[in-house]
Amino acid sequence: MVFPLVARPPASPASFGLALAGFIAGVAAQLQQPALWPAEGYAGLAALAFAMACVLPGLKVSRRIQPRPASVIARLMVFVMAALLGFALTGWRAGAFQATALNPALEGRDIAVTGTVLAMPQFSEDALRFRLGIESASLDGRAVALPPQIMLGWYAGFAPRETKSASVESSDASELALDLQRQPQRLRAGERWQMTVRLKAPHGNSNPHGFDYELWLWEQGVQATGYVRATLHDAPPLRLSGSRWRYGVERARQSVREAIEARVDDRQRAGVLAALVVGDQNAIERADWDVFRATGVAHLMSISGLHITMFAWVASLLIGRLWRRSARLTPRLCLALPASSAGALGGLLLATLYALFSGWGVPAQRTILMLATVVLLRRSGRQWPWLQTWLLAMAAVVVLDPWALMQAGFWLSFVAVGVLFATDSGAAGASGTSAEGQFDSNFLPRWLARPLAGLLHAMREQWVVTLALTPLSLLLFNQVSLVGLLANAVAIPWVTLLVTPLAMLGVLYAPIWSIAAWAVGLLALFLQGLASWPLASLSGASAPLWCAVAGVLGGGLIAMRLPWNWRLLGIPLLLPVLLWQPARVAPGQFELLAADIGQGNAVLVRTAGHTLLYDTGPRFSRESDAGHRVLVPLLRALGERIDILMLSHRDSDHTGGAPAVLAMQPQASLLSSIADGHELQALRPSTRCTAGQRWTWDGVDFEVLHPAAADYALPGKSNAMSCVLRISSGARTALLAGDIEAPQELKLASSNPERLKADFLLVPHHGSKTSSSAVFLDAVRPQLALVQAGYRNRFGHPVAGVVARYDARGIRLVRSPQCGAASWRSVAPAEIGCQRQAGQRYWQPAQGP
Repeated sequence: MVFPLVARPPASPASFGLALAGFIAGVAAQLQQPALWPAEGYAGLAALAFAMACVLPGLKVSRRIQPRPASVIARLMVFVMAALLGFALTGWRAGAFQATALNPALEGRDIAVTGTVLAMPQFSEDALRFRLGIESASLDGRAVALPPQIMLGWYAGFAPRETKSASVESSDASELALDLQRQPQRLRAGERWQMTVRLKAPHGNSNPHGFDYELWLWEQGVQATGYVRATLHDAPPLRLSGSRWRYGVERARQSVREAIEARVDDRQRAGVLAALVVGDQNAIERADWDVFRATGVAHLMSISGLHITMFAWVASLLIGRLWRRSARLTPRLCLALPASSAGALGGLLLATLYALFSGWGVPAQRTILMLATVVLLRRSGRQWPWLQTWLLAMAAVVVLDPWALMQAGFWLSFVAVGVLFATDSGAAGASGTSAEGQFDSNFLPRWLARPLAGLLHAMREQWVVTLALTPLSLLLFNQVSLVGLLANAVAIPWVTLLVTPLAMLGVLYAPIWSIAAWAVGLLALFLQGLASWPLASLSGASAPLWCAVAGVLGGGLIAMRLPWNWRLLGIPLLLPVLLWQPARVAPGQFELLAADIGQGNAVLVRTAGHTLLYDTGPRFSRESDAGHRVLVPLLRALGERIDILMLSHRDSDHTGGAPAVLAMQPQASLLSSIADGHELQALRPSTRCTAGQRWTWDGVDFEVLHPAAADYALPGKSNAMSCVLRISSGARTALLAGDIEAPQELKLASSNPERLKADFLLVPHHGSKTSSSAVFLDAVRPQLALVQAGYRNRFGHPVAGVVARYDARGIRLVRSPQCGAASWRSVAPAEIGCQRQAGQRYWQPAQGP
């Protein structure tokens, strides 16, 4: 109806383009909804769009005369009708999916499930993660309804023995009753298992400019996450039967990944090969990802649109050539289907099989749909304007996956293609020249002119894409590689023409993987050398959307085939996104931003010209911590340079992200209570925080209240040594209390009560029952108190008794799982901003305690 793939466009090309643009705009508008409407609302919009479609034939649009009011109205109706249709269909689809969400009453309960492993499991140092398709589920012997797909972790080590995590009221992990987990088994895709699981609604960290984990799960079709209950006191998980045949592709992917790991001893090189062959991006180590991002080649190190497109192109050339040569045996094939059509369709088919074997991820689906749209359109014999072709491919992707509009990869792909269309379409033909013609001379033979022409064309395309995508990359990632042009000039042909073919041939003959690993090693040395350059990458604060749009337009204008006096007009359009700086607080004032990092502390303190970071959140595993996952991207997006990093004490939920932050912020000094010999001391020498230390930044006073110098000689838990920081503008005060417990609270309240009074309090020890004593709260008397704790954490923080003490004193208690990143300003002490509420979308479920 609105998106014919092979039919002739409507009589008015402008109307057809408006319909495509309107549909995409309607989908984009629906994705901004904080909550879904009832199904009747979306049905009403669809009915309205149908009514408008019935009225449209009566409004004739003439091409021979100037547009009349009726034609303008008709085109406007086309756009609005398509927008209503896109809005309604996406909303109805979202509502149908949301109806399968996890019942909140089932969160944290032991549920017996039977299901099938849907995809290749992911292994890490401490866990096995996999998707399970639910066949049946029961709670206490009664059947219950679960979402069709759930994401599970099977963890090694220890787990709490209690049956309800909300009932746990412990101050420390060591006080919990722990039970040894059964070691994860080697699950395989297609296997049916029976196991006991604990589930919760999807929950991710909610930070400014941060990754939307809940949206990612929504796109994957997952409505619940959890873990396998596999302690020695539980019934062990049971494999019920053999593998199912329809999961043969996933089983083959897993077998190939295991074969690569067995053949290639170097874990880093094996991870890159696994990513290129079977799409397992998790196999690439974090340090390698850092190098790939710094050099701008991250898009090459997985099954990306570039790989699939190159594969389709090579396959189409080979199939077309074989198809033509078949005429020597019989002309029937060429008479039935031209060789060009056979090559294009065959390349598309083989590229689809390649995408399926790579895991059929969202980027692969998007690329295949784009290729299918273009191939079928060209096979129809129609020559459409490039803008219509571009919009049609985009609309086709959006029909399949509306939520792709929220993904950075979607915009990078389509903006790159659109810029190439806009800057190069028909230019050479119109001028009557070609790139090859530039090398026609008496000095170069014809056989050399063609490769040089292709090289020149490829270099120009890479330059155009780099120039146009730099502003967009700054908006999406707050970082752009300055060596990316050089790195890609080497890496693109090396990976696409050498490493990837060798890696795929290794499936047929395993020793070839050793050669591919050698090629990966050479490339890694080259990229590491580029990444070590002082100005290898440029970071910038996150700019508004209009800055990025202007920057992309400016880059495209500079790259177009226009006189240079016109191209130079693009430079002013580039400047806003390159020079953007966010506003800071006024002198004499300060603000706090408590990042959403789960179970731990991380608070950013900003004055007019200085920044302090109090704690760095937890370490999740060897490859993951709050520094890399949350704080480094957040600091980059905000354009912050840290003056002091204060680590309250040595516990890993407060220091886990410190190595990543210190690596990003080489100028930051370290202030902590960590004893000599700690591993962090090797990263950067630190100064002890001691009661009485004071300094002033921009009219704001900072004072350390605890621990005293004599406390360092006393034995005790690390919590007792937490650095307590008081920040005051004179009129307003904030108190960051770390993990101090009742004895330290009593000491502070007795010795220095007048210094404790504060408007904002970071709740001690995440709301443990051993902290937030009555005498302490009576001394502080805050208006607002923030608990930084994990969603449904195993300690039950904040515990009910502590919450009751805050409520009894009229103190507003804000919890980070429900608030997300929390912002507080000294100029508005009674207000607190919550990122989760400010950026609420319907795919983010309501979060309970």
